[in-house]
Amino acid sequence: MKRLIPALRADGVPLELIMVLRTILAASKEISFRVSQGALSGVLGSTLDENIQGETQKKLDILSNQLLKDMLLNSPDVRSIASEEEDNVVAGKEGAAYIVAFDPLDGSSNIDINGQIGTIFTIYAARDDVPADSPLQFAQPGNAQLAAGYVLYGPSTMMALTTGGPTRLYTLDRTNGSYLLTQDEMKIAPDTSEFAINMANQRFWHENTQTYIGNLIAGETGPREKRYNMRWNGAMVGDVHRVLQRGGIFLYPEDTKNPEQPAKLRLLYEANPMAMLVENAGGKAIANKQRILDIQPTSLHQRVAVVCGAANEVDAYLNS
Repeated sequence: MKRLIPALRADGVPLELIMVLRTILAASKEISFRVSQGALSGVLGSTLDENIQGETQKKLDILSNQLLKDMLLNSPDVRSIASEEEDNVVAGKEGAAYIVAFDPLDGSSNIDINGQIGTIFTIYAARDDVPADSPLQFAQPGNAQLAAGYVLYGPSTMMALTTGGPTRLYTLDRTNGSYLLTQDEMKIAPDTSEFAINMANQRFWHENTQTYIGNLIAGETGPREKRYNMRWNGAMVGDVHRVLQRGGIFLYPEDTKNPEQPAKLRLLYEANPMAMLVENAGGKAIANKQRILDIQPTSLHQRVAVVCGAANEVDAYLNS
């Protein structure tokens, strides 16, 4: 099995970008260790604080964010960082080549039940026309991403990564602390019989989503004429990982539950990196009827609807 750095070099990834990825993964190893210790490391439970999204923070949220923040800001190759847990962009090394955005711990509600959680990250080229601490550094569409990935903290710690080519899967070897290439190219089959959606929001969905999911649930007796199974982890990183591994479709559509916030997932920290991973594995990723990677961001913490996965199934949703 190839180690991470030789694999990246073989893909023609610039040395400076490799060093940024190494920094992210160094933080991920520490997070992985804390997660594996659970209650023994004193990181379970919530704090009394809320993040910029208005969500109650978990202790592990804060720890993960601080680890990534500190390590990336110490990198000579990182000009700016943006985190789901931070109000604003934080400036790093002036003149550095890259900017990094991340969701330090996706699926926080799963922390205390030993469920799936993960770190999502994305890397862009820094802009020379705006200050390092400006949100405009990150006002770039997803198709400008240089690298995107996630680290999944499960029974084993895995990283899905694309640097513009195939979506590859690496596994952390705890005996030597290295990420090893364990799947050279992840592929999403165009057809599927599995879907992931939060059914608790059903009464708030728009008509097209109601129709689409209703057709899936109808199974062999419905217009799709086959049985579908539903899976839901409550963490985007876990659900998208399953789609990348064995196919399927993941949906977090707009709804009417909160008219001031019709969509839940963040464009910068979640939708864009996951869309790049999915597309580079042969799938599709849309927000309403638009390709996610073509969306021009309007704010740092912008939210969008997300439907991604098997290409033919995403098309079926579009036509519902």
